Amino acid sequence: MADTQQVDAKAERKAARLARQISTFSKAHGGAEAQVAYIGERGARIVLVGEDGGWGDLVAPSMDIARQAVEKSGITVHEDFDGEFAAKVTTGTYEWKRMAGLQLGGSQGR
Repeated sequence: MADTQQVDAKAERKAARLARQISTFSKAHGGAEAQVAYIGERGARIVLVGEDGGWGDLVAPSMDIARQAVEKSGITVHEDFDGEFAAKVTTGTYEWKRMAGLQLGGSQGR
């Protein structure tokens, strides 16, 4: 019984920490929306997109913790990273150069 309580308390602390990080991102970007995706044994990826087009991500140790964190932060969560949601992301010069480099055979660690 004690082990279960320790795991639950640890998960709750992790969700609260992630929720604070999400809230900080949201405040810095004029609001935010998210999408949670399962990434295998590593857990879940929380993709954040700010109202200003800025974006970032966080990794949670499980889907449950990721969902709890997003819920605690109070932001909108999307089921999919669909076209309408993805269109809110602003990409800069760095991203375009990196994408072009990969397509043209550059920047692949050669």
